[in-house]
Amino acid sequence: MTIQVPDDLARGLEAMAAAQQKSVEHVALDSLRSLLDRATSPEVVLRAVREPSHPSATAVDDIEAANGAARLPAHDPGAFDKL
Repeated sequence: MTIQVPDDLARGLEAMAAAQQKSVEHVALDSLRSLLDRATSPEVVLRAVREPSHPSATAVDDIEAANGAARLPAHDPGAFDKL
């Protein structure tokens, strides 16, 4: 694939490549990849929604411990229950 790039954009890519000590092609590809991998990209959002989450065993243990610590007794005696 060949893409025609305006002169001002080509000069900007050349300057970025020189500053990063990379080839113009490498800088251009990195920029395109980062554009497509942004969280706002509809494809990325759709992919994230479709992929099941896989929490780590440690995360599951932490959640279960937090849930266990937050449980309230089934019957909390009130002031009139002690009569």
